[in-house]
Amino acid sequence: MKAIIGLLALVAAEITTEGGVLVGTKENFDEILENNDFVLVEFYAPWCGHCKSLAPEYESAAGKLAESNPEIKLVKIDATEEGDIAGEFDVGGYPTLKFFKNGNRNNGIEYGGGRQADDIVSWLIKKSGPAAIELSGADAAKAAVADNDVIVVINGKSDEFMAAADSNDDVTFAILDEEAAAELKVDAGKIALFKTFDDGRVDYTGADSADDISAFVNSESLPLVSEFNDETAPKIFGGDITQHVLLFAAKSDGTYDENYAAMSTAAKDFKGKTLFVVVDCDVEDNSRVLEFFGLTQENCPAVRLIQMGDSMAKFKPETEEITATSLTSLVEGVESGAITRHLMSEDIPESNDGPVFTIVGKNFEETVNDPAKHVLLEFYAPWCGHCKALEPTYEKLGKHFADRDDVIIAKTDATANEFDGVDVQGFPTIKFFPKGEDADVIEYEGDRSLEALILFVESGGTEGNEGGDEDEDYDDEDYEDYDDEEDYEDYDDEGHDEL
Repeated sequence: MKAIIGLLALVAAEITTEGGVLVGTKENFDEILENNDFVLVEFYAPWCGHCKSLAPEYESAAGKLAESNPEIKLVKIDATEEGDIAGEFDVGGYPTLKFFKNGNRNNGIEYGGGRQADDIVSWLIKKSGPAAIELSGADAAKAAVADNDVIVVINGKSDEFMAAADSNDDVTFAILDEEAAAELKVDAGKIALFKTFDDGRVDYTGADSADDISAFVNSESLPLVSEFNDETAPKIFGGDITQHVLLFAAKSDGTYDENYAAMSTAAKDFKGKTLFVVVDCDVEDNSRVLEFFGLTQENCPAVRLIQMGDSMAKFKPETEEITATSLTSLVEGVESGAITRHLMSEDIPESNDGPVFTIVGKNFEETVNDPAKHVLLEFYAPWCGHCKALEPTYEKLGKHFADRDDVIIAKTDATANEFDGVDVQGFPTIKFFPKGEDADVIEYEGDRSLEALILFVESGGTEGNEGGDEDEDYDDEDYEDYDDEEDYEDYDDEGHDEL
């Protein structure tokens, strides 16, 4: 009956479809939610490159679900046209995907799966069904192990096991009956994880705790060495392990297999503590990842260690040799403090007498900490369109203050230079370092007109920082997200354009 009501509602509200995906609007969104048990909504922008990349996978997922699970509907909403809906659900970037159950618009769940069609389908099937499936009989048990890259099973019942299953979107959890347990050789009350890689099977020996079970599953669900790509990225970043060793190597290189083997050997000693990841330098999509680490294809093979978090601290090994021993020394050296953070820096320009002074990592401290000078510094990215649009105004600003000995108008390529204690989340970011001892750094958030910038600098940062018309909607028109997923960290979203 609900399916019939849902069909009638689609007609009544004139809900159109594109590629099997329902097109949501302010007029029909209520009916879509009310008349469908399970709804995944994509908030997108027509100009968003990541949304365009997702579109064919999203449509493919809709087609697969229409055949296997027609009760699950996929919806897309143009957030640039439907601002009221986007605002209601705090859409902060594109694409944003939210999952709704049983018409409850107040409890949308942030989508946490991958961006391939099969990932979307698997995530939705799990979210719309029981947290753990039931396996009855030997044949069902064998088939489940064969059909899943990773499956976690229990012989018996446990509320903690079910809680862990409910919190995990990527792995299949199953409850075995007596015959299935006998086939898989799982004793009563015990938990085992089966996988198609590495050891094949790992028995859980920890406490009956949802958190401990989840940690075990997260640790064992990834191979000793993971290849960085769209499919694995959500798993790499979605777990609790925040220290990653990365091997940048081209599969076409004759040393690839040897270097991969070194990673596999070293990874065994740090399992559950450090992830070991390989980035294929031959893959064009990985170029931004190399750029984020200050590398080019010519630098491959190379190794870096990164600690995820606010600092995204990177570390460089003391030797270019890639062996299990050198990799182990890198991890141990970082943990002991013997190897300190590596900050990228370009070389100081031979000529630096233009209206806009170029700052790099090597001359940053001495320039911005000069107590006799105000320094206005733009952090830019070479690929950032908004930075390019600002450039003529910024050049004029530099010329305006060219005769002032106490003012420096400066810029730095933040993709090639890093600065300890400086947080840059998007481009362009403009920071003001006032002259004087121990002066607080001020982030400029005002209008990007020449007049506003002049006022801000001349006032020593006390005026002109209120935000003007240009930045009233400080969004896609004015700001490009420092998308480490386009680089590294946010790659689990496979691209996310800041509003």
